[in-house]
Amino acid sequence: MTRHTKAMKQKKLVVIGGGAAGFFCAINAARQNSELKVILLEKTGKLLQKVRISGGGRCNTTHHLFEISSLSKRYPRGEKFLKKAFHQFSSADTVIWFKERGVTLKTEPDGRMFPTTDSSQTIINCLLQEAEKFGVEIRLHASVLSIHQEEDGWNLQLLGQKTEQADFVCVAGGGFPKSGQFDWLTNHTQHTVVEPVPSLFTFNIPGHAITSLMGVATPARVKITGTRFESEGPLLITHWGLSGPVVLRTSAFAARFLAGENYHFQLTVNWMPAYQENSLRELILEYRQHKGSQKVLNSNWVDMPSRLWAFLLSESGISLEERWATLPAPLQNKLIKNICSYSLEAKGKTTFKEEFVTAGGIALEHINPSTMESRLHSGLFFAGEIMDVDGITGGFNFQHAWTSGFIAAAHISRKNSNNSD
Repeated sequence: MTRHTKAMKQKKLVVIGGGAAGFFCAINAARQNSELKVILLEKTGKLLQKVRISGGGRCNTTHHLFEISSLSKRYPRGEKFLKKAFHQFSSADTVIWFKERGVTLKTEPDGRMFPTTDSSQTIINCLLQEAEKFGVEIRLHASVLSIHQEEDGWNLQLLGQKTEQADFVCVAGGGFPKSGQFDWLTNHTQHTVVEPVPSLFTFNIPGHAITSLMGVATPARVKITGTRFESEGPLLITHWGLSGPVVLRTSAFAARFLAGENYHFQLTVNWMPAYQENSLRELILEYRQHKGSQKVLNSNWVDMPSRLWAFLLSESGISLEERWATLPAPLQNKLIKNICSYSLEAKGKTTFKEEFVTAGGIALEHINPSTMESRLHSGLFFAGEIMDVDGITGGFNFQHAWTSGFIAAAHISRKNSNNSD
């Protein structure tokens, strides 16, 4: 085959979106098939913005959770879809992929994984170097207005520019807060959109005395009253209400329900999640028998911050001078109730730092999890948050980006090879 003939047969992949998923698709497709022309379009003037700010600028790259069924359970939307996808590229594969390119990841006590440099720039540099190495063409300020399929491929209409033709398209433009913002994609592809709602947010508890404990952190179990939504983990009291991993996880799994309630709901907190009311009552009775002369305030068996313990005593009507031997039964029962199921009324939400994530997006029923290809249109692929997939905080959303981007790239590369035979 002559060089001219080979060039005439070269196929083109256009990746829409310069974030983690888009980059991973583009660089892996170019790496796996040198005959494929890869163009990455980013509508803004900046690349990999979420990567840059994630984890306070350190980039929570993935999570140290390598068992696929456990990993997939960290996704309130997309668990079954990703369980299939993770068999092709999981968190363990992410660690290996970056290590092979000189980026070592470290694991923190809570399972989050960061580059050993503690700098997101390390991840960004790695991705940019791969793009340059394999000839990915990057275009900034390239906003796609519409996309539709033609007989010989895809036609993309760009803002203020001529149309772009492509044999393969991977849509990795991130999530959108409103369903109408998907129109440029869905108008000509028949894909449906699951209505987006916020995920990963904290709970506002306006006007409640508990906010006087701002800065207090403790393990807790949080439950949305009247629902099955319940999580356990670190909780942080803030000047506006409740935050921390346990609240973010609860908000993620309850995202659609809470949106339906207009973020006005009741919740209960168990400040000693190792106990329920009956087991805690038994513990207190035993303690009263052996330590009756001790002040309730000074109980050394209470596994919670002292400020929180004093607050709960006050909420239960117990004097800070009260001793266990003279504690009235009604006040004891009230204390047990406040420890195991402290009731709060939430009104509103607050976005958690940089963790702006939406639940919703392109419906998964028409996307093949083994290839990330549309079931409606050959040559159309998806990667990242554009799909109705979202994870809890801790590196899981980036892992979805790496996984879906890699799988789309692998299949596009194989299809291009087959077409070139």
